Amino acid sequence: MSGDGAGPVDAGRGPSADPLSERVRAKSAALWGAVGGFAFLVLAQGYLLIGGVGDLPVGYAGLFAIAGAIAVASGGLAYVTEHRLHAKRRT
Repeated sequence: MSGDGAGPVDAGRGPSADPLSERVRAKSAALWGAVGGFAFLVLAQGYLLIGGVGDLPVGYAGLFAIAGAIAVASGGLAYVTEHRLHAKRRT
C-alpha cells in the first residue's frame, strides 16, 4: 500500500479495454465481416470444384463483388447487434 489515498491500480485495463468501446465494436464487426465474406468464397469455390449442377451465373469478379457485399452486410449486422447481445449477457 502506498498510502497516497489512491485505490488499487488495475494495470491491465484502461479506457480502451471497455468491452463496448467503439473501437472494440468496430474491430469485432470488421472481423465478422471478413469471416462472412471468406465463408461465401469458400462455399463458391467448393461448388466450382465439385462441379455442381452447372456453372455459376457470375465470374470471379462477380464472386468477389458478392463476397464484398456479404462482408459489409455481416459486419454491419455484427456492429448493430453486438451491444444488444452484450446487454442481455449472451456473448
